[in-house]
Amino acid sequence: MNSGEQTRREVMGDAFVDKAMNQSNLFTEDMQSYINEHCWGSVWQSNAINRKTRSLLTLSCLVALKAPEELKGHIRGAINNGCTLIEIKEALLHTGVYCGAPALQQAFRAANEVLTEMDLIPKDMTNHDSP
Repeated sequence: MNSGEQTRREVMGDAFVDKAMNQSNLFTEDMQSYINEHCWGSVWQSNAINRKTRSLLTLSCLVALKAPEELKGHIRGAINNGCTLIEIKEALLHTGVYCGAPALQQAFRAANEVLTEMDLIPKDMTNHDSP
């Protein structure tokens, strides 16, 4: 295993990386190698900023790109890198101001799904007090 794949596993988790790597075929294996080497092996290994900050920046970029499937994976990565629910929520809200409501809504749907699956927010959460 190269250092990029190791970093990818540390951030995204073994299950996520195993799934990505196991779905690879002769056509897509070079893409997986590229991601491991250039994204996880180069950019994510720089010590100029910490992983928590990188995660928040990545979330913002994925909101802007309207990439909910990638956002879901990186929500998990942000949690693994020590981001709190409040920090994730604020990063999404901050990004939404610059990217627009449709991107923001899509991001919150993706984040809500993942955070509920991770049991970090209640499945049945309401905004108001019960009588």
